[in-house]
Amino acid sequence: MIILGCENLTQSNVILTEPTLLKVENLSVNRSGKLILKDINLVLRKGEFVGIVGPNGSGKTTLLLSILGFLKPETGNVEIYGNPPMSRKNFDKIGWVSQAASYLPKGIRITVRELVRLGTINSRNLFFELDKIGRRERVTNAIKMVGLQDVENVNIEFLSGGQRQRAVIARALASQAEFILLDEPLVGIDRGTRNDLLKLLDRLCHDEDKTVLMVSHDLTAIRQTAHRMIYLEESIKFDGSTEDFPDLQTLADLRGIKPVHDQSFNHNHS
Repeated sequence: MIILGCENLTQSNVILTEPTLLKVENLSVNRSGKLILKDINLVLRKGEFVGIVGPNGSGKTTLLLSILGFLKPETGNVEIYGNPPMSRKNFDKIGWVSQAASYLPKGIRITVRELVRLGTINSRNLFFELDKIGRRERVTNAIKMVGLQDVENVNIEFLSGGQRQRAVIARALASQAEFILLDEPLVGIDRGTRNDLLKLLDRLCHDEDKTVLMVSHDLTAIRQTAHRMIYLEESIKFDGSTEDFPDLQTLADLRGIKPVHDQSFNHNHS
């Protein structure tokens, strides 16, 4: 087991020799006067699929928002591709899928293809149709990657939760993002759809050379899919390969949770 820090990760040599994509150093973040993250140190390399787990309120979403530059740290530093989070050099490289991304307001008339096409719009082509054919191909390829060809002209409101989740991931892919961050993408979808979505994310890493950082409360799903797991509760309690993730008793010890029943109680009730 590996606790606190990722310098000794027992990952494959393929991953360890890939270039550093994300570097977080000594990051601490306050929100509404409360310390949410403390002394976070984290390195991600190209091609990794990393899952962040932890209880509600442990700072998982705060960490993602800090990496993206939406939250200002109290202390520490974040670099993506060697640049500050909000650097214009990173805009086309990062895809962000928030918790609310697939919950579009009722009454919005937009098809899957139109939604995905929004991922191709940036500050350079907002008012001018630059490379129209290239953008069309990116949309088509993104829709194919997530397996929504059969519903690409269907209104989003008629899709299942899992299909909407795939559509917003396709929007991120259409932007040609290399680094995809997802916040609780498994919420509200059934078991079969969840498995399909996890296979998709794994395939994006292996076949499309993407890097995925995903927050989820679904510990079992993450253990079955991610290459590496991070257990976060204000600070990083565990960072290592999925195979080395601690069992429930060790996890309780890491969290400082002690048994509430002594041995005599257990003996009397056995």
